[in-house]
This record gives sequence, C-alpha cells and structure tokens, in this order.
Amino acid sequence: MRTPAWTEDELVLAGALVVKNGWRELRTGDPEVHELSELLRSLPIHSAEALALPGFRSPDSVSRKTTDFATNHPQYGGAATRCGKPTRLMIDALISREAEMLQAAQAIEEGIGSGELHSIPPQTEEVDETGAIAIEGRLLVRRALARERDPKLRKLKIEQMRRRGRPLSCEVCDFNFAHAYGELGEGYIEVHHVTPLHVSGPRETKLDDLACLCANCHRMCHRSRPGTTWRTPASLRALVRKSTQSALHPVAPTSAS
Repeated sequence: MRTPAWTEDELVLAGALVVKNGWRELRTGDPEVHELSELLRSLPIHSAEALALPGFRSPDSVSRKTTDFATNHPQYGGAATRCGKPTRLMIDALISREAEMLQAAQAIEEGIGSGELHSIPPQTEEVDETGAIAIEGRLLVRRALARERDPKLRKLKIEQMRRRGRPLSCEVCDFNFAHAYGELGEGYIEVHHVTPLHVSGPRETKLDDLACLCANCHRMCHRSRPGTTWRTPASLRALVRKSTQSALHPVAPTSAS
C-alpha cells in the first residue's frame, strides 16, 4: 500500500503551522512538528493499514510538507520544492483568507481534542460525486452535515418560519415542496448553516444561523471544487441569477474576418 496523499484536513493543519511560523519551514526536531505528527495520526480519516505504514505522517514527513508550503509561497526567493496541486491551492487559500483558514485549523484541533470529530460517523455527501472535498477539510463538512441533519434543529427552524408567517420555500430558488408535491411535500424543507461552523465559533447553533433550502440548492451549497470554500445561500443565489441572465441574453459569437 502506498502512503496516502495528504488530505485537505491535513493540509489545513500543516499550512496553519507554517503561517504561524512566518511562512518558514519547520525542522524535524521542532516540538510543534512532533505535535502535528501525532495530531495527523489521530484524525479519523485514514485506514488502519495506512496508519501501520512505516513513516506515515512522521515528523520527517511533516517537516517536508512545511518545506513545500514555505518554498512554494509566491514571495519565497529560492527554489521551490515539487508539490501537488492541493498544496498549492491551500497556499492560495491561506494567503487570500488567512484568518478563516486558521479558524478552520483551530476548529479541527479542538474537535479532535474534545473527541467530537471522533464521535460523528461519516456522512453522505461529505465527499461529492467527483471525489472533491471542501478546502477546509472533510471533518468540518462532516460535522456541519451531521448538525444540519439534526431533526430537532430542523423542526425548530420550520416552527420559526411559520411564526414569522413565511412560506417554507427555498431561500435560493423559491422552490416550495408543498406547491410541487401537494400533501406529500407539506412541511418539508432542508436547513443549511449560513456561516461555516468554524467561523461562527464554538457556540450553540441559533435558528437565524440556518437557511431553508430545497434539496438541490442545499447540495450545491455543499458541492466542492478544488480550492473553493463554503458556499453561502447568498453566493449561490448570485450564481443562479448570473446563470439565468446568461441563458436569457447569450453572447452572440463573433464572425471570423
């Protein structure tokens, strides 16, 4: 068995360590490298066979990954080490959204330390049909999906919408299950966290943190693309509007001269 490629969760943690070290690599003997090595080996994402491999996420391998991050930074003056596209995408994310990505790393560390992320079983759609994972990491998507599927939370959100006199329609596309399916669709809607849990912080989910979505829009909010992040209902609504406008007003092809 070959050593598994670094996952987004692992890259978030390694990249955050490099950022906090001033975008400098860390040597094998550094205590923080040993701590990260132990943390990576504790993540509930690899098989027992992977963990048994010699050198799997060892301090040496962690140190080499910090070198990849440091030497592939755009402002590094020397020769860059060879690294894969996921590492380069994580570098871009850490540069453009440093605070958010550091929050993601902290959320993973805290979730592992508390045991929460070990207790949540794998969720359908934490990895989409293309095999893509949100750049913040699979474990944070797993936690978000598990909370969104909490039937008590969904029931409370529906009750809130009804108290406010608002229809149970998708907040992105206005789809209404009752209108489409009659009695079968009455009272049905899915909920989605408007803000990533690692950004909103370690607190109880408030009902106003949730948006009501149809199944299609909910899936599109969670669908990942290399280097992309959490998709909010507002950003998805903007994508729908842009796509609709493009369909109504297509750009005519220019004729060759």
